[in-house]
Amino acid sequence: MSAPAGLGEDTPPKLPDVPWVALVVVCGLLVAAVWFVVESLQSPELEWYVVSEVAPEEVGDRLAGPVTYTVDGRRNELTYFDLSTGSAVEDTPSPLGWDLAFRRFTILANGGPGLSGQGGLLALGEAPLDSVMQVPTDGYQVNEATAERSNPAIARWYTYSWTSHILKAKPQTYAVRTADGRYGIFEILSYYCPGATAGCVTIRYMYQGAGGTSFAR
Repeated sequence: MSAPAGLGEDTPPKLPDVPWVALVVVCGLLVAAVWFVVESLQSPELEWYVVSEVAPEEVGDRLAGPVTYTVDGRRNELTYFDLSTGSAVEDTPSPLGWDLAFRRFTILANGGPGLSGQGGLLALGEAPLDSVMQVPTDGYQVNEATAERSNPAIARWYTYSWTSHILKAKPQTYAVRTADGRYGIFEILSYYCPGATAGCVTIRYMYQGAGGTSFAR
């Protein structure tokens, strides 16, 4: 039997056309899969800190800091921190006896529904803490009365990697209005305790005990 017209006996069969877009998509998926596996197998270095001692000492009417302090936020209950004494609070504090509260990655101010303090938080952007010389007197956000209480100014203070499962603090400085209407500034350095255990929040902060908004030193 002779070959059909226009097709020689030695001509190989024609392969079906594959759209170039589909090839690009497939290649992209393969590259992404390889990257995901490589990232998952890596062991990232974590910066962690030892939990600081509970040792309250009144600051008085002066500018304090910068001070680095690590709060143990691994408990189910809130752990409170008082800027005026530079320490975590060992027992349940008085209504105005704390300025910041920590529970794992949640950070709260002493202000909002159900709280007695005038506290609030304000994100100042990526300016390093040491460059902040003055803070505003308004714009501070109080905690939201939601099922999982949070403060919108600081709710997303971190980034999270789905490959390494590591939580890292964003390069951000925050201003805090304290329970009694004074001011402080802080940045978050780490979320890890010794042994790379999650839940210890390390902050580097300054506190203006004189009540003003200046942090010039």
